[in-house]
Amino acid sequence: MIPRIYIPADSGALALGAEKVAKAIASELAERGIEAKIVRNGSRGAYFLEPMVEVATANGRIAYGPVKPSDVKSLFDSGFLTGGPHKRWLGAPDKIPFLAKQTRLTFARCGVIDPLSLESYKKHGGLDGLTNALALTPAAIVAQVTESGLRGRGGAGFPTGIKWKTVLDTVGDRKYIVCNADEGDSGTFADRMIMEGDPFVLIEGMTIAGIATGATKGFVYVRSEYPHAVAMMNKAVEVARKAGVLGASVLGSPYTFDMEIRVGAGAYVCGEETALLDSLEGKRGMVRAKPPLPAHKGLFGKPTVINNVISLASVPVIMDKGAAFYKDFGMGRSRGTIPIQIAGNIRYGGLFEAAFGMTLGEIVDDIGGGTTTGRPVKAVQVGGPLGAYFPRALFDTPFDYEAFAAKDGLIGHAGIVVFDDTADMLKQARFAMEFCAIESCGKCTPCRIGSTRGVETIDKLAAGIEPEKNLALVTDLCNTMKFGSLCALGGFTPYPVMSSITHFPDDFKPAPVRVAAE
Repeated sequence: MIPRIYIPADSGALALGAEKVAKAIASELAERGIEAKIVRNGSRGAYFLEPMVEVATANGRIAYGPVKPSDVKSLFDSGFLTGGPHKRWLGAPDKIPFLAKQTRLTFARCGVIDPLSLESYKKHGGLDGLTNALALTPAAIVAQVTESGLRGRGGAGFPTGIKWKTVLDTVGDRKYIVCNADEGDSGTFADRMIMEGDPFVLIEGMTIAGIATGATKGFVYVRSEYPHAVAMMNKAVEVARKAGVLGASVLGSPYTFDMEIRVGAGAYVCGEETALLDSLEGKRGMVRAKPPLPAHKGLFGKPTVINNVISLASVPVIMDKGAAFYKDFGMGRSRGTIPIQIAGNIRYGGLFEAAFGMTLGEIVDDIGGGTTTGRPVKAVQVGGPLGAYFPRALFDTPFDYEAFAAKDGLIGHAGIVVFDDTADMLKQARFAMEFCAIESCGKCTPCRIGSTRGVETIDKLAAGIEPEKNLALVTDLCNTMKFGSLCALGGFTPYPVMSSITHFPDDFKPAPVRVAAE
């Protein structure tokens, strides 16, 4: 039996030196005259252990990590091809605490299979959901997705089934499925991990969406900063097309569905669905006024489903295991699992898929292990650069859309960025306003002008100029932006600003007082 060595080609692992490790292992194999197959898989998401190398042994897969090129020779000397002991030995991957505590539904295959092997995908349950969907009517598929309780994982949390039913019920000579893979939030990488580690699950999910709504063409809109994901998705689409998963007859059925990959030009606002549509049409990405909704008049004026990567990638397991199975996970109106991306000043950073309901404290302290600096956690920003900053006093908040909204926060794309007690929250508030000013499409006044004035006013606060007056002005600006902006960019910028002011008031006191307090 030829040994199989799994080395991630995931962007996160590559950034940590996976390519050098792969070359070192290939070189060592050649030097020792050992025949082995190197599989470039995705990452399992435990980035504090990357590059994590796995070997298929008679007793299952054994992991080693984080592996450095300098470790390779000693790994071979220790007999790592048969799971031998070594200082980098981690044991069975699914027994590693960070991974063992997870509930992996959407990411079940990520880091396990060869991303471009359709055969490997099928062996691990791939295409079962699509096969089941082909045996149902479009309305029955939509009903099952609706019953599952799946909501948009891109941040809005809108029920996926309702969106699909709207497109199904809307008359159109052509309909589209658009996947929003413009993952621009700080501390988020779930979309990228799926596209690089399990691209067929996204293809399968989009195909099911097409069959369910009557759409025959799909587009994946990927941010330009993801070249590896773009390359992987393009290759996977070709493999799927040749295998009959995509094309004029999906898996031999009467249904037609095909798709292509499009690359954005780096505008954060194109993560907003209507700006994304403009960009796809070859225009400058500008937010559209609604109505009409994209479900009625979307891409090229046709009925369009726009879903996030994780929303679409969650559909195959629902169609495979059933709505009741998926709905059994979670709490309240937040059903199923959510891929929580833990980043920032954190000891155990990575992707943690779990059912909704874990508290923020459990995620940061128990799963993340606290700060990597060892200093106390001061603030946690949930939901990207437009998310609120939560202090430790709010760590009992369960990870649930409604629970976060009740405390003036938002889950967004489930990115968590941790800050220790050295963080200056006035600077963080300023960054939010500056970010909005730079990324604004400029279409609406509250966002375009409000964010610019916000930066100026916070600068006055930092300089100790009329603090009470300028604090009131920032609050007023935030109120105008929140309720007057055309989209979430301007509408959500007040969340990080106001949460900083509310929970960390000492950071907004005039400079002399702040110095004296330290």
